[in-house]
Amino acid sequence: MKIGIIVAMEKELQQLQSLFKGDDVIVRQCGIGKVNAALGAAEMIKEHQPDVVISSGCAGGNGNDIQIKDVVVSAELSYHDVYCGKAIDDTTVYGQVQGLPARYQGDARLLAIAEEMKTQQKNVNIHTGLIVTGDWFVDSKEKMHEIISHFPDAKAVDMESAAIAQTCYKMGVPFISYRVISDVPLRDTDASQYHDFWNQVAETSFETTRHFVEALLKKA
Repeated sequence: MKIGIIVAMEKELQQLQSLFKGDDVIVRQCGIGKVNAALGAAEMIKEHQPDVVISSGCAGGNGNDIQIKDVVVSAELSYHDVYCGKAIDDTTVYGQVQGLPARYQGDARLLAIAEEMKTQQKNVNIHTGLIVTGDWFVDSKEKMHEIISHFPDAKAVDMESAAIAQTCYKMGVPFISYRVISDVPLRDTDASQYHDFWNQVAETSFETTRHFVEALLKKA
């Protein structure tokens, strides 16, 4: 089995590359945002033909049960900044690109492995749920309120995962997103939690992705 891992930022790349040394795991940086993410995923799939693609990195969290350093795994993914309107098709919902799924569903086999890991990793809280994506770094409570007004069930907000999910959907590759919570915008001011995350607690935050990959390779 060959696994492709896509991250947005250099500091995420450095951490994850240090965890994976074999040829069966390819870690690549795509850059920040939806277009970079989609291009990075397409290039990864065409160049390496991975059996599975994983989006890894950090995200903002949402919900009373979500804390910094928790991990959110994508049971579903959608866009929080897409609206195609109702002029042509009144069945298209907010967050949906017309003609594509309203929510990209997580791969059932990958989610089953993620669920198993909840009981195996006692030192990390792992949540499965909705991740929403948009070209906006959420640095204010007002912006977060706007996002969750459309997606109250969202567990995490990032800038890449749904774009990678859409690319994998169109190219027929199983996909899952593993996101470490770096901040909780509704409990934050001016993204101070986010900066503290990288300054203080990021060093071991991607171990959960490593454990997931190891479990996946054992089951291959």
